[in-house]
Amino acid sequence: MNEQSRHLRAVGAASGEDHHDERRNGITPPRSRGVTSRFLTDVIVELGMVDRDRVQRAEQEARSQGTPPERVLLEEGAITSVQLSQAIAERYGLDHLDLGVMTVDMAAANLLSTASAKRYGAVPVAYVDDHTLLLAMSDPANVLAIDDISLLTHFDVRPAVVSEEDLAGLIARMNRFEDAVKEAVAEDEDSVPVEVVDLRESADDAPVIKLVHSIIAQAAERGASDIHFEPQADEEGRPGRELRVRMRVDGVLTGLTTVPRRMIGGVVSRIKIMSDLDIAEHRLPQDGRVSLTVEGRQVDVRVVTMPSVQGESVVLRVLDKQSIRFELEKLGMQAHELGRFRRALHRSHGSVLVTGPTGSGKSTTLYAALDELNTPEKNIITIEDPVEYQMPGVTQVQVNPKAGLTFATGLRSMMRADPDILMVGEIRDRDTAQIAIEGALTGHTVLSTLHTNDAPSATTRLIEMGIEPFLVASALECVVAQRLVRMLCSHCKRRVLVSAQVLCDHGFRSQFDIEAYEPVGCGRCGGSGYRGRIGLYEVMIMSEAIRSLTLTRGSADQLTAVAISEGMRRLREDGLEKVKAGLTSIAEVARVTGSA
Repeated sequence: MNEQSRHLRAVGAASGEDHHDERRNGITPPRSRGVTSRFLTDVIVELGMVDRDRVQRAEQEARSQGTPPERVLLEEGAITSVQLSQAIAERYGLDHLDLGVMTVDMAAANLLSTASAKRYGAVPVAYVDDHTLLLAMSDPANVLAIDDISLLTHFDVRPAVVSEEDLAGLIARMNRFEDAVKEAVAEDEDSVPVEVVDLRESADDAPVIKLVHSIIAQAAERGASDIHFEPQADEEGRPGRELRVRMRVDGVLTGLTTVPRRMIGGVVSRIKIMSDLDIAEHRLPQDGRVSLTVEGRQVDVRVVTMPSVQGESVVLRVLDKQSIRFELEKLGMQAHELGRFRRALHRSHGSVLVTGPTGSGKSTTLYAALDELNTPEKNIITIEDPVEYQMPGVTQVQVNPKAGLTFATGLRSMMRADPDILMVGEIRDRDTAQIAIEGALTGHTVLSTLHTNDAPSATTRLIEMGIEPFLVASALECVVAQRLVRMLCSHCKRRVLVSAQVLCDHGFRSQFDIEAYEPVGCGRCGGSGYRGRIGLYEVMIMSEAIRSLTLTRGSADQLTAVAISEGMRRLREDGLEKVKAGLTSIAEVARVTGSA
């Protein structure tokens, strides 16, 4: 037996723990201990993950590509990263860890720095006994990493296999912001709270700086869209007791940590310095922005400070450019809605509106549409407030009200710049609406957003703004209404039978039970049962009947009835289809759509 095999067999030996308890705690023992002579693809077949024919095709592709066949199976979606890690664990006779179920002992994890964890591709996750660590690895054959970690931690090491996805998530979560808080408080427990006015010259590892950076890093890692720093008053109403930190993940605010009183001034000043704001100004709102690099990804952060009776609050909007994919197919539109939307986009003229409340993903839909229309023969100009994502080949104009550059004035100038396609970030007033409509009538494709609850209401909203009905009827080609719902976590969602009564209680008319899924909660989704978001859409095409109703100032209800008769599906109908497909839950669709 070679050295690698002897090492893996020695440290992978059973520790005498009850296998049933291990499996329940997220640790699944192998069928037999020790390295086997089987190929990894043989183990994948034996475990019933794929059939032999599929493996043979993968082996042929692997020879031509110069990659392992199991990697081909993973990239093509034939197996998941969790299944691959289970096969690796069985191949080497090691335990398999499910970090979505297992509770990681952060005292053990903190024995290894984040940099070392990334370098070795391994993290200690628990103490087996007083002398041994349980080490989560995606590649247990890396015996050098095992030996080095044993030397670094002064513990014996028992390796176990974890999926690459779980391991990467655990390493990214190793942000010790709670330790940074304790370190700052311990520095001078008896000192009087003072305002930190300049941190530029502070060391990179200053506790306040570490705290702010780790909060932003954790928010980016969890896919948060906003971070709220909210001062809290004490029981007697005196301001500045502590600073509550919350983040909005998948549209829902969740608590993150609490900053003690003596650190509040330093945290707020640090954020102001990063975003080039006036740290001496506390009486007026300010806004700025800063670009950061988090885990190798560029993240833009927009900062808003607001004076309140409890103290100065700060809101950070996190824009992770690499996490956004501007592809229409990735938005969640079903084939019916996507086809209608695309036909309207590719017309030579006319206006396409995307409607919905703030935070419903309207800008992402517009960017995806622009990405599809962005070809070398097209001149595309946008005016936005602010320019959130820069697109190559597109002229993007930033609104600047202080300099007199508003949507209306910028749009007038854009009309004289020989555009083919115009994108207006938002129609807020009559002037902007009038110019946008006139642009659509003069041979341009105009894309914009509007705040309405559904698609038919867009026409009545424009008329209420003062736009003549005949202009709205002539210029408008398509209206898309949308919402964002949280997607069920694929690792822990549970199959259920939803009764017709429950559907009716949530506002869905149904006489039959349906098969669906419900949220459960695990470590991968932070216990919420949801991970990521997907759009719900209704697409209204301006047919002749709808144009006629618009000319006679027909109500939104009348427009809705005609649009439905012509094939428009409501937001709730689209949501119900996604519930049946196992993408989201009934409760989530009801929460987001309300009476829409």
